[in-house]
Parts: sequence; C-alpha cells; structure tokens
Amino acid sequence: MLIRYKRSFEKIAMGLLSFMPGEKDVKQLQQTIKSYEMDEDRQLFLWKDGEDIVGAIGVLKTDDQVQIEHISVNPSHRDQGIGKEMVLAVEEVFKTKTLIPNELTQGFFHKCHNETN
Repeated sequence: MLIRYKRSFEKIAMGLLSFMPGEKDVKQLQQTIKSYEMDEDRQLFLWKDGEDIVGAIGVLKTDDQVQIEHISVNPSHRDQGIGKEMVLAVEEVFKTKTLIPNELTQGFFHKCHNETN
C-alpha cells in the first residue's frame, strides 16, 4: 500500500533511500529528505507491506509530468514485484500526468513497463 511520507518515517525513508546510487552519505540523505519535505513539487511515498515499510518512491512534479527521482525496495523484499507495484500506484495517484524516469530510475522504470505491455 502506497502511503505519503511523514516526518515520523524519516529514519526508515533514509534507510531505504540509502540503497540508491549517490545516496550513501548521511549528509546527502538528509539533504534529499529535506528536499522532499520543503519542496512542494517533490513528493516521497513509502510502500507498506503488512506492518512493515519496505519501499520508497520519490517524484518530482511538473505541469504535465511526474518524474521518478528515487525508487528503492528493502533487499529482503526484492523480486516480489513491490517496485513495480509502487510505480503503478504512483501512476494511479497522478493519473492526469505522464510518468517518466530520471537517469537513475530509467532502467527499472522501462523494465516495469515492458512487463506490463
């Protein structure tokens, strides 16, 4: 289930985002989280599986597009389709906008769309 990021989930979100390339450094992670908290065009969502939060997906909204900036799944929950479910859930949230990847997320994004088409 896709849920919106709240400050109380900060440590969990930082842990999940740390699996992304370029997000290993604590200071960088704090900056990334702060940008999702402060910039109204950026939104971070978490994926809840039962009681556990096991994934994160962050987006940057523009007038007609939503760009996936980050997508990460806890390694012990990978290969279960969670990442794909997160992409589909974000598409549903932003129905009127075109969902696109950034450089870091394009490989996974295209893999998801090739499986659904």
